[in-house]
Amino acid sequence: MNPQFIADGLVAGAMIGLGAIGVTLTYSILRFSNFAHGEFISWGAYATLLTAGLIGYLAPSSNEGYGPFSVGWGVLVAGLIAMVLTGLLAVLLDRLLFRRLRRKGASITVVMASFGASMALRALLEFLFTSSPRYFSRDLQIAVPVVPGIRVTPDQMALLGMTVTLALAVHLILTQTHMGRSMRAVSENPALARVLGIDIDHVIHITWLLGGALACASGVMLGLVVQIRPYMGFDMLLPLFASAILGGIGSVPGAIIGALVVGVSEAATVQLIGAEWRAAVAFLLLIAVLLIRPSGLFGKRV
Repeated sequence: MNPQFIADGLVAGAMIGLGAIGVTLTYSILRFSNFAHGEFISWGAYATLLTAGLIGYLAPSSNEGYGPFSVGWGVLVAGLIAMVLTGLLAVLLDRLLFRRLRRKGASITVVMASFGASMALRALLEFLFTSSPRYFSRDLQIAVPVVPGIRVTPDQMALLGMTVTLALAVHLILTQTHMGRSMRAVSENPALARVLGIDIDHVIHITWLLGGALACASGVMLGLVVQIRPYMGFDMLLPLFASAILGGIGSVPGAIIGALVVGVSEAATVQLIGAEWRAAVAFLLLIAVLLIRPSGLFGKRV
């Protein structure tokens, strides 16, 4: 068996992991599965593409490949701006839709509303940009050997480093800051957190901002190594939830580890069985976790 699947799986897991962090935070704090989260990935990628185009218009050489990488500093700056914009989109969607339904106490209604929001956001993207794939760069990169039998491109190495950096940053926010402690308190017991004076609405806003920003980062990574299209986030939805549940709801390290397991498993399946079975792996892992350990690898037993 060619060990190249390990590198391919780690790259896929890195892209899934950032989105899975948003899923696990949203579920643990807001108590509902947001099926519109995949669309934040797509919207973040397109927001980065448009912002990079604007930066490229103002500074023509900004998006040209820098050194061994396929893109320049313009795409990096555009990605940071798009992370903020996607986070604000998530907050806006909550204020216009989810918050009103949460106050009525019908959790299943909120979940169904997220399905509707997902379809609306995806359809709007397809209307605005059509279904034709877009790219940050069409430059071809040559993979370099890192160990015998495994080759990666400079972009892939950079994306792995980006995932580690962002995951570590989120972990430090949750464990070392006042807002992080407030988020964990709301996750444990919202009613008690409110009694203790924690601003629940502010915590919810920060959760949406953080989740949307990480989804955007995931979309940028996917756009760099694959392509940008309206259905890119929808296609990642099942791996996102499988990773979050496998790692344990509420655990940031668990979401990353779960995503790496899903990514490597998918890559191994493609090599051993065929690409047509790739989508089934996340579903089978999800079922196995729910049957064997519903709390996940790093979640609390109930």
